[in-house]
Amino acid sequence: MTLPDVYIDAPFRDANWILLRYKKNKRVFAWTYERNGNICVNVKVDPAWRDFWRSVYASVQPGYHQNKEHWNTIILDGSIPDDEIKRMVVESYDLIVKK
Repeated sequence: MTLPDVYIDAPFRDANWILLRYKKNKRVFAWTYERNGNICVNVKVDPAWRDFWRSVYASVQPGYHQNKEHWNTIILDGSIPDDEIKRMVVESYDLIVKK
């Protein structure tokens, strides 16, 4: 929520899914939800970096319920440093702001 022009949205009937959107184009850059006892965040990813993140952290997987080429799921299980999670979220934000 510290990024410019961001708002929270809950457009689904399932309150488990909370989205972070960019106000100017309403694009989503982060989807948060609980799955298998963990909080997860889906982030948009440049395909050039997609496999890097997945290979470095076992808790970064292909996007759950999303296009596996353009989205990664980050499982917040404590295995990924906070600064790396923030980096992935900011990279996602940067991708959707450009559109």
